[in-house]
Amino acid sequence: LNQHPATTLLHALLLLVTLAALSSTPALAGRACGEWKPSAADVRSALNLGHKVRDALEASGAEVAIIARAGQDLTQYKLHYSHAAFVVKQRVSVSGKTWLNVHLLNQCGTASANLFQEGLGNFFLDEMFRYEALVLIPPPALQQALLVQLNDVNGADTMPALRLFESRYNMVAYMYGTKYQNSNQWILETLAAAMAQPATLTQRADTHAWLRGAGFVPQTLEISTLTRLGGRVSRANIAFDDHPNARRFANQIDTVTVDALARFLVQREPATKRLEVKL
Repeated sequence: LNQHPATTLLHALLLLVTLAALSSTPALAGRACGEWKPSAADVRSALNLGHKVRDALEASGAEVAIIARAGQDLTQYKLHYSHAAFVVKQRVSVSGKTWLNVHLLNQCGTASANLFQEGLGNFFLDEMFRYEALVLIPPPALQQALLVQLNDVNGADTMPALRLFESRYNMVAYMYGTKYQNSNQWILETLAAAMAQPATLTQRADTHAWLRGAGFVPQTLEISTLTRLGGRVSRANIAFDDHPNARRFANQIDTVTVDALARFLVQREPATKRLEVKL
């Protein structure tokens, strides 16, 4: 697990820079991969939104939650949020605690990903489509199970959720495939491992079987052959070869999005609190 940023998995504490991740259509998670440089207003907005999210988390009394940002315009897919992360309250000194995100990000321009941790303000330091955030507060019992999955997020290579991490990145990874993984898929699979009782899900295929039985419905995107070919040729982090042929040739791409993840969590755990935070 990397302190954001870092160059290889499980090596932390490098200087803070902006990690780029995703840009071209379809864009579902991660960071824009381009030449965008934040202005003073962008930084101010990111920090202000992070502050408001922190206040919402503190008011909730939570120890762990899921947050998401609206980093790209996904209205053509009828989606609102692009990228999710776990956020965990961590002790950083004897005198206090802070909130740290734990999430999967694509290495810009490549088909590789790593797990990172970063602060709330930096989570929104992106070329945001909207300065809006989704906050999902699971019930206490599920929070404790998630803490077990995410324990020792300061760098230990024994974190249980690492077993569910796949470094081969695909922004439209097939929901029930193990060849690739996208950012929101790692969140969902870790969530499944925490939800399952007894906690016996240690492989990605196990979480997929559990999610099928639990009624998870992946997001189906209608992506034409021309768009698929263009994306596959021009972007290293887009692939469709893990999708079943019958679905792919019918332009039906089944993947994990924030919207699908949030729907499942609220349906499975009705006590989950859903908050929307805006500037």
